[in-house]
Amino acid sequence: MKCPFCDSTETKVVDSRDTDSRDAVRRRRECLECQHRFTTYERVEEVPLTVIKRAGEREVFSRPKLLQGLLRACEKRPIETETLEELVDGIEAELRNEFKTEVPSAEIGERTLAKLKDLDKVAYVRFASVYRKFEDVDEFQRELARL
Repeated sequence: MKCPFCDSTETKVVDSRDTDSRDAVRRRRECLECQHRFTTYERVEEVPLTVIKRAGEREVFSRPKLLQGLLRACEKRPIETETLEELVDGIEAELRNEFKTEVPSAEIGERTLAKLKDLDKVAYVRFASVYRKFEDVDEFQRELARL
């Protein structure tokens, strides 16, 4: 680690602790040359997860996009936002563990539907109606019957 004051590489860690969000380690350092103290943050560098859309184009996985879809599906339902954020965390963790760099959008949709089915049937149907793009009322009724 280079001192931001004198560019020396001789530093020592004085204090180390997790951040409040627990996604990084905060380290308080002291330069052994100039005795200035400074703070660094250590995070795991993640490879971006790429989503392969139905038409074949690719885009970076977006947690906010998935969360927004869930919020829409759960509108006026007794489900806390924190619960949905945990659901998104779980889906993202599963995808990163299994797919590493690229994941088909269909896989994200199916995993989301499976979790919503256990959480709230109305939200499940709402999400399914958008995700599965029902063409007519019969398809919608078949999905309801499967529930």
